[in-house]
Amino acid sequence: MLEDKAKELGRLIGQSPEYKAVKRANEELSADREAVALLRELEKLREDAQSMIARGEQPTEEMEQKLDELLGKVQSHRVYQAVAVAQENFDKLMMRANEWILDGIKKGAQSPIITLG
Repeated sequence: MLEDKAKELGRLIGQSPEYKAVKRANEELSADREAVALLRELEKLREDAQSMIARGEQPTEEMEQKLDELLGKVQSHRVYQAVAVAQENFDKLMMRANEWILDGIKKGAQSPIITLG
């Protein structure tokens, strides 16, 4: 019974406008070659900087400037902004869903009646 309810909740979330917007925005981002190239370059530079830090080295000022520059380019890109907004809205939906679940748990814990589905 619990598994069925959880799957139903997942199905409803998957049909929500917030989930559909995240999926659509990510598809548009994946199709944008310029944005994908910027994201890959940014991730590579971040990995290089993290590797240096793990070895006890300090990333160079040039690396930090390049990271800032790439981050600015990525964040100003229209498709990336659409992903960020859609993801934020979806995250809000998931937080509300978690609140509803916690509310249900509290109410269920207070109920003296035990049901077996």
